[in-house]
Amino acid sequence: MIQPNLPDSKLPRVVIVGGGFAGINLAKSLRKAAVQVVLLDRNNYHLFQPLLYQVATAGLEPDSIAFPLRGIFKKQKNFHFRMAEVKSVDAANNLLETNIGDIPYDYLVLAMGSNTNFFGNKMIEEHAIGMKSLIEAVQIRNYVLKQFEESLLFTDEATVKPKLSFVMVGAGPTGVELAGAFAELRKYILPKDYPELPIHLMEVYLIEAGPRVLAGMSEETSRKSKAALEHIGVKVLTNIAVKDYDGLTLTLSNGETLQTQSLIWSAGVKGMSIPGLPEEAMLPNGRVQVNDTNLIKDTNNIYAIGDIAQMINDERFPKGYPMVAQVAMQQGKQLGKNFCNVLKGKALKPFKYKDLGSMATIGRNRAVTEFAGIRLSGYIAWVAWMVVHLLNLLGFRNKLVVMINWVYRYFTYDRGTRIIIKRGAANIVKLRQTIYQADPQVPQITQTP
Repeated sequence: MIQPNLPDSKLPRVVIVGGGFAGINLAKSLRKAAVQVVLLDRNNYHLFQPLLYQVATAGLEPDSIAFPLRGIFKKQKNFHFRMAEVKSVDAANNLLETNIGDIPYDYLVLAMGSNTNFFGNKMIEEHAIGMKSLIEAVQIRNYVLKQFEESLLFTDEATVKPKLSFVMVGAGPTGVELAGAFAELRKYILPKDYPELPIHLMEVYLIEAGPRVLAGMSEETSRKSKAALEHIGVKVLTNIAVKDYDGLTLTLSNGETLQTQSLIWSAGVKGMSIPGLPEEAMLPNGRVQVNDTNLIKDTNNIYAIGDIAQMINDERFPKGYPMVAQVAMQQGKQLGKNFCNVLKGKALKPFKYKDLGSMATIGRNRAVTEFAGIRLSGYIAWVAWMVVHLLNLLGFRNKLVVMINWVYRYFTYDRGTRIIIKRGAANIVKLRQTIYQADPQVPQITQTP
């Protein structure tokens, strides 16, 4: 029988579920605390999700934005990592049920992050592609390159056009950055790698149900972002929702249809909760209600931080804090300080979010950023975006590789290695099904890529 094989300790055990921004910042903040830290994750690496879209568009290699969790904490003596799938919580007995056995805890912290939200539309969930994991980003890259290769086999424009029409749904930072990257593929890569393909057949759409792109930023920034996207050839559709998609025909709320074989869904996320939590704390969007110290409602030693936690203690965010990396990082650090306060017999301090601003890149020399009342756009914002992301990327090697890659791309107008790792529709679907068996949160794809 599989056992977690954790060392016995007289110290309080803090079990953290999830090695994302929230989880690793909490674990780091406990490095000098008199506790045993146990981190669980289904992967053995931390993923830098803000650069996931560059992997999806062949801008970076997967290992450039992933860093081994053991490498992060190799010098932290009170830290233990186990790769595991969490099944449920037995709150009455302080046990966490996993696929490697039951793990007792003194304090449990849920930091599983979020997953793609298809808002209950099963057809879209079946045929669209989300982008929340490294394997999904690699799948998108494979799929896009495969569409280019297959398009060379046809002469009928009516057949080729759906293969070269790429639709991004959701005009938040992820959707905007994806659309800009696809537009750059059309401008810089398609003419060089596929000179036989007519460029005018490749179309990039960005669809947003709301009235504007980057709704979390100011109206001026939103307007500039939309103008920049349209300048590089992205067709931006606002106030239009996606109603249905069968793998070829995309039906819009205004009654119009688009023919596309590629729908990338970035329209929303939902929390990834687990069974065993109090029903009163569970919310329809998958998040759990927490108080201002991140303690889950109706529990006394189970906490939630990051995307899964819905905390309402700030009038700026009446529906809870946004599901972004900065909130996760700050909550992880604050909860670590509170655990140290508990051990010292001090009072817990409520979490207060410090908004450090927002930013999004649109393409080469184009980005927007807002912080401390300052709004930047264009080249300066683009440089600021690169600096911030490099500083937050884990590992010196990863920083160096990404920086060299960006510099190389800037001067050569080239992108990363454009290879198809898995060839053939059957292989891609089989890969997806294998992933689904290991991670049921990842939606299956049954269409022929």
